[in-house]
Amino acid sequence: MVREDAMERAIFAGGCFWCMVQPFEEQEGILSVRSGYTGGHVPNPTYEEVCRKTTGHTEAVEIIFDPEIISFADLVEIYWAQTDPTDAFGQFEDRGDNYRPVIYYFDERQKKIAEQSKANLQASGRFDRPIVTKIEPAETFYEAEAYHQGFYKTNPERYAQSSAIRHQFLEENWK
Repeated sequence: MVREDAMERAIFAGGCFWCMVQPFEEQEGILSVRSGYTGGHVPNPTYEEVCRKTTGHTEAVEIIFDPEIISFADLVEIYWAQTDPTDAFGQFEDRGDNYRPVIYYFDERQKKIAEQSKANLQASGRFDRPIVTKIEPAETFYEAEAYHQGFYKTNPERYAQSSAIRHQFLEENWK
């Protein structure tokens, strides 16, 4: 039985939110992964508004998880392996501030975990360029329109097409 009061939240932005759902949703201990928008100044933005780059929001996923099964630190490690942490101006074919990579934190513990993980990744030498992913306090998360939720399941052909460059990068850099 799932105890709602025992669940934690995590929010990650790493380019197109369609591509960020599946890697988290497939993990044990994940209650839900929702696509949405955060980090901007416009309340209740629409997809079209965010795409116009006038809201300040970035596409992100909100994850509700059971920390007794999967930790925030585990989620951060999964996050790194879905992104190009050296690209601050978008991810793969998705360019612009609304696709910027960000780990959002809800408390000092999550912040410290994210900062240490980022430092470890930088020190690992995996990438020749600096790790530029931001670590910022969580803000209001606005759930995206229904047709964006679980996109990899509902539109597998379009998902495969839109995620091809990402998957190629991940294969080459996260073996």
